[in-house]
Amino acid sequence: MVKTVLHIKAVGKKIGRQQILEDITLEVQAGEIFGLIGPNGAGKTTLIRMICGLMKHSEGEIRIMNHDINSSFRAAIRELGAVIENPAFYLDLTGWQNLWLVANLYKGITKERILEVAGLVGLEESIHDKVDTYSLGMKQRLGIAQAILHKPRLLILDEPTNGLDPSGIHDLRGHLLCLAREEGTAIFLSTHLLSEVEMLCDRIAIMKDGRLLDIRQTVQEEVLVIETDEHEKACVLLNERYSVLASDKGQIRLAVEKAEVPALNALLVHNQINVYHLAYENQGLEQMFLQSVADRRLKKNDFDAG
Repeated sequence: MVKTVLHIKAVGKKIGRQQILEDITLEVQAGEIFGLIGPNGAGKTTLIRMICGLMKHSEGEIRIMNHDINSSFRAAIRELGAVIENPAFYLDLTGWQNLWLVANLYKGITKERILEVAGLVGLEESIHDKVDTYSLGMKQRLGIAQAILHKPRLLILDEPTNGLDPSGIHDLRGHLLCLAREEGTAIFLSTHLLSEVEMLCDRIAIMKDGRLLDIRQTVQEEVLVIETDEHEKACVLLNERYSVLASDKGQIRLAVEKAEVPALNALLVHNQINVYHLAYENQGLEQMFLQSVADRRLKKNDFDAG
């Protein structure tokens, strides 16, 4: 049975008269990797800080394993592990010694658990080396090891791939997938790398100006792409009957059923619009993100104008 690990309902944050976050509602399930993306200043880090209890929310509720982060802070935080930005270590100590220090903050963490966690994050061969000899990627993995020692049900990661080379990013992706699939850990991560979100996350939330614009599965959607040299005329004509998603540099992207394509093509030809290319292609996360942000901007401008 699917179990909700993180529950956020109608959460808002005000500082003075300024509304920083407004009406944030989402859930993250056990074993799920959930990505949070958005432009700089969207409110992602503010939301993460509130989930971790580092900042109080003004409205709504945040629950971890059904424990309210405000009224049942200790119970909620026991279910949480987090790596916010760059984790800190005692560089003159070994990876093992750093983990042992963290283990002493909790009850019942054995040496066997430390070895198990070192294996989960791929540090079993270097766990007895001093941390100042670790690469940046190894330090990121050690930070995750610290965060999951006590078997939290929820792991929060804020920009976990910062500074990593492609090999380090690839390794980290594998370790996170292992945590979610084998340990059943719910992972909530914020990153600016859309390609990583696309490969790693089961679902994503798009945030802008302190609000959630969209929550969706990270499954590529097929869109119809039309190439024409009469771009503006074609856009006006198609927009009367179909859902135009984007148009740029002579290409028009539409959400349209395949059964409608012959009639659409006939409409363009009948109106003497030259069609040089017409085909379906997968719409990646980057295109979906840009479309969501652009749609939001259009609605806001329309509201302001009215």
